[in-house]
Amino acid sequence: MSYKIVVDSCGELPENLKKDRHFETVPLEIFVDDYHIIDDETFEQAEFLYRVKKSPNCPKSTCPSPERYFRAYDCEAEHIYAVTLSAKLSGSYNSAELGKSLYIEEKGEKQIHVFDSKSASVGETLIAMKIQECEEAGMAFEEVVEAVETYIFRQNTYFVLETLETLRKNGRLSNLKAFVASALNIKPVMGSTDEGEICQLDQARGMNKALDKMIQAMLGKVQDCETKILAIAHCNCPQRAKSIVEKLEKLAKFKDIFVVDTAGISSMYANDGGIIMVV
Repeated sequence: MSYKIVVDSCGELPENLKKDRHFETVPLEIFVDDYHIIDDETFEQAEFLYRVKKSPNCPKSTCPSPERYFRAYDCEAEHIYAVTLSAKLSGSYNSAELGKSLYIEEKGEKQIHVFDSKSASVGETLIAMKIQECEEAGMAFEEVVEAVETYIFRQNTYFVLETLETLRKNGRLSNLKAFVASALNIKPVMGSTDEGEICQLDQARGMNKALDKMIQAMLGKVQDCETKILAIAHCNCPQRAKSIVEKLEKLAKFKDIFVVDTAGISSMYANDGGIIMVV
């Protein structure tokens, strides 16, 4: 059966998947004050980070419209899957579901399923890769949905931020707490809940210690590493990502590890120097 995987632009696709005809990315949009950015191949990370640093305001984002998802679903593929940013963080999931309803109303019944990643960034990427793995194995549509929903439930997302400014600006952290953390060089080790919300798992003084705690938290929870793919997204810090890979390769054997630079929405969340790790 033919299939298509639609991923919102918070999920960074590696180059091989960008060229794969089974995949399509639908972009979110970002506003830094009056500056408008479409999170697609035109996104310029350096320009974005410069504007965020200059602005006293938190950058804002808008999700793809239901009509944009409708267009992505309107194709010859028999099985359609959409993967979105956590519904607790964005309206992208609801928009994808509305796009599905619009499609069925106008075009008739079609096998379309929208996955709430309950994650972000490369968490979405790994889910999209799991969908393709199931489809290529010849699984039926319902079997793919069940297998991928189970995969999402078992997935683990971790991240460490260089700066707390974005969290402070969007109200997730008080000014006082952000100031104290910055003054003491405290770096939070963050993760996601089963519902897809952001939570703090730990903290450490200094980035290297925080990254070590993130690695230990992940290895303490994830079993059968040799059967799993680990994905890392970094915001403008390739050497930091490389050092994490080198540490992990000494501590555990994964089926594969891949690294990407964050696109627009993930850059907005991670900010300059942030690291996201998902397995």
